[in-house]
Amino acid sequence: MRGTGQDDPVTAQPDPDPAVRLHRALLARGETVAAAESLTAGLFCATLASVPGASATLRGGAVVYATDLKTALAGVPADLLAEHGPVSPQTAAALAEGIRARCASTWGVGLTGVAGPDPVDGHRPGRVYLGISDGGRTGVIELDLPGDRPAVRAGAVAAAFGGLLDRLG
Repeated sequence: MRGTGQDDPVTAQPDPDPAVRLHRALLARGETVAAAESLTAGLFCATLASVPGASATLRGGAVVYATDLKTALAGVPADLLAEHGPVSPQTAAALAEGIRARCASTWGVGLTGVAGPDPVDGHRPGRVYLGISDGGRTGVIELDLPGDRPAVRAGAVAAAFGGLLDRLG
């Protein structure tokens, strides 16, 4: 029964797929999520959308790879970007808050960072900022992820699922 979100009858272990677990947790609470993704370029939303029935919990998202789109699509204030840059905890928080409001979702996720191979604005590859907002409280997780571009992007998505699951309790 792996991949169904049900406990495995043979091992009595919960489904290990974090996307399935997140979908089920949101569904049980009647809540939704949206994401503004820079370095992950839609990978978070695509991963959650691969879960059957995800339309009940995934409101939408925006790929905000270009800095100007962080403002245009996710509502990040231009002065915040000018002061802190596109890769910063402040930007991750603003992405999460902005996409939550723009998509009218319960939860917002903002992902920004450097997938590599080269540093960006003084940030080394693997530096990721993950913002999570519920409209009342916004938290930012700072990560230094190992590996190449695909590994950093996958690690950022895994951290987003884990961070949301932790906040959901």
